[in-house]
Amino acid sequence: MKRTDLGDADCGIAQALGVLGDWWTFLIVRDIAGGTTRFDALQRELGVSRRALTERLGALVEHGVLRRQPYSAHPPRHDYLLTRKGEGLLPVLIALQDWGTRHVMGDGDLTATADADSAEARRVHQLVGRRLPALTLPRHDAGEEAPAVPGRWTVLYLFPGAFAPGAQGLPRGWEDIPGAIGCTLESRTYADRHDLFRAAGAELRGVSTQRPDQLRAFAEHARLPYPLLSDQDGRLAAGLLLPTFRAGGVDRFKRLSLLLDPDAVVRAVQFPVTDPAGSVDEMLDLVAGQRTP
Repeated sequence: MKRTDLGDADCGIAQALGVLGDWWTFLIVRDIAGGTTRFDALQRELGVSRRALTERLGALVEHGVLRRQPYSAHPPRHDYLLTRKGEGLLPVLIALQDWGTRHVMGDGDLTATADADSAEARRVHQLVGRRLPALTLPRHDAGEEAPAVPGRWTVLYLFPGAFAPGAQGLPRGWEDIPGAIGCTLESRTYADRHDLFRAAGAELRGVSTQRPDQLRAFAEHARLPYPLLSDQDGRLAAGLLLPTFRAGGVDRFKRLSLLLDPDAVVRAVQFPVTDPAGSVDEMLDLVAGQRTP
């Protein structure tokens, strides 16, 4: 696949499109971000011809968006992995996902939730049986860790944004966005049930696209006994195609919860979440049900 010269040397959009080429390229980056990194698996998932896939993968490697990592010498085989340059495309994928959901499949209204019978909800529930891509996220209290606790059942609840009073104000119009409010109530309810989840064999992790310092201020204010993780770079959001909306200049998760088994495979999904506190007890029942022999 030859690079198209779009002529405008000073326009970043034109130059980016010259590298990315066509819509197949975005889908390749999408699937690699989600953990499908080998040629045959990509070809099956996308349904593209082997020749077309070879050309596009080669072009992305040439432009430094992907790198090859050998996993077999005889015959020679490679995983295709995102480089730092490639990870810079993840916010673009999130923006495309949000725009398509809101303006193509939806009516254009800004919302932090979804209808239970929507295409967005169906897509999220199809995560059951899916393994989380290998990645780590910054913790609110320093360091990084994987979203799924190794060897343990993990409840991963994703929320739009939680703010400590006086530290960081709510985004403008936050209260007017359906589904946005309730993060503090949800987090504190999980904190109140923390020992019950532990007794049931599950660890708790909260995830937001907020910065670690914002999460630290909230976790200390709410006295949370479990870590909050920051997906500010959109690696988890893009890897799982999680539902987002944009408010206050930031892409934010729509409220949802995942139950992960000890191998980081999704075993249950809560979405949409319309009752932030009630969903915690529902998740506790889901944990007990999954843990019952």
